[in-house]
Amino acid sequence: MTTASTIQKQLRALASPETATLLQCFFKTGPGQYGAGDVFLGIKVPPLRALAKQHADAGLDTVAALLDSRYHEERFFALLLLMQFYQRALAEDQSAAFDLYLGSTHRINNWDLVDVSAPRIVGRHLQDRPRKILHKLARSPLLWERRIAILSTAWFIRLDDFDDTLRIAAILLQDEHDLMHKAVGWMLREVGKRDPAAEEGFLKLHYRSMPRTMLRYAIERFPESKRKNYLLGKV
Repeated sequence: MTTASTIQKQLRALASPETATLLQCFFKTGPGQYGAGDVFLGIKVPPLRALAKQHADAGLDTVAALLDSRYHEERFFALLLLMQFYQRALAEDQSAAFDLYLGSTHRINNWDLVDVSAPRIVGRHLQDRPRKILHKLARSPLLWERRIAILSTAWFIRLDDFDDTLRIAAILLQDEHDLMHKAVGWMLREVGKRDPAAEEGFLKLHYRSMPRTMLRYAIERFPESKRKNYLLGKV
């Protein structure tokens, strides 16, 4: 079975210092920024995905070791492996994968890590289970747990199930972080793609008090005249 040390050697071989510098800027790793202190090897996503397919036998011990890495790409790779594990696992092992994920949220600590994994692990696992944990995460002081809460509902949206997205969006309306404004607006827009009336029902209740970025993301696909009316407060 694949070990973490084997994978780490392969990832080091793909590393690029020049790419690492670019990624550390892109993911805001400077002092006081949302990704402060994160360290990159300098590997783009396509090679990571390709390598992950070669390690379909990786178990949860390997995932856990990689999730504990100081390197961003190793944590990203761990999540790719965890998604592969979850997809092939039986119910008991799926629950173990879900528990590992929720126990590692402090390591799932940038938007790309959340966005690639939350729908396919947390959302998928909760499809036919109680979802109170999402509402708890939406009230977390940890930015990334709040983002996990709303992004997990992308899985439900694909099933035309919008209730939790809208409830969590209401919890997060006054979130102070721009990354959450974008995430909530994005999920509202995804609801609107499948059920325009559901999105507009929510917006008509809340659009005047929404952060501007959240509103702009939510109405991005609206006809120009309707979009302007929302921005001008004339709906």
